[in-house]
Amino acid sequence: MNPFVHHQEINRQGQGFHDAACGLNRHKHKIPLAAKVAATVFLAVLVPIYLHTYGPTNFLWFCDAALILTVAGMWLESSLLISMCAVGILLPQSLWLVDFGGNFLGFHFLNLTSYMFDHQLPLFTRGLSLFHGWLPLLLVWLLVRLGFDQRALAAWTVLAAGLLLVCYFFTPPAGAHPANPNLPVNINYVYGFNDRQPQTWVNQNLYVVLWFGVLWLVAYLPTHLALHRIFAATRRPA
Repeated sequence: MNPFVHHQEINRQGQGFHDAACGLNRHKHKIPLAAKVAATVFLAVLVPIYLHTYGPTNFLWFCDAALILTVAGMWLESSLLISMCAVGILLPQSLWLVDFGGNFLGFHFLNLTSYMFDHQLPLFTRGLSLFHGWLPLLLVWLLVRLGFDQRALAAWTVLAAGLLLVCYFFTPPAGAHPANPNLPVNINYVYGFNDRQPQTWVNQNLYVVLWFGVLWLVAYLPTHLALHRIFAATRRPA
């Protein structure tokens, strides 16, 4: 056997093993399986309990929709899904935490979290809603793992607009008294911040448009710009 040819064959085999190893590294999952399973188990517990307690329309809330999309994004390792959820809820959930802390200390702020102190609701059901507190932290950790996708603002804008329209036209308004007292009314505050009655300071149709504009300018756009700068996305992940 020609030793030179044999040496070339060994080199080709070695290069093949190296390429295979690089391929495995390129396809290595960025999110640990344990995290995916834990989030999925939590969602599997939350969904049937929420359906039984609050009904299906409860999942039209921005935060609940973001939770479902986050779990899907974890399994798909989709930077776009994770990024759009971060753009949509990081600031609103921070406000939820402030309101919850205020209620816990006896200070009533916006009453966004008054249901957390409603003793007519089972403690376990209320405990599940604490995901509002840890979901923002999870999203930041996922962004570190996956990177930030600059398409997030456009994607969340479309989703948020769709959710607001559905809530406005197809769910009970503020002041409604559904047969199930736990059925959510005034979802995503399309009728103002008072669940007992719709806002009256401006035409209701105009209010929905203005409310979406405020959300976009005060919450979504600043969060998008901050995350884009922090994570300095250089490409669009799949």
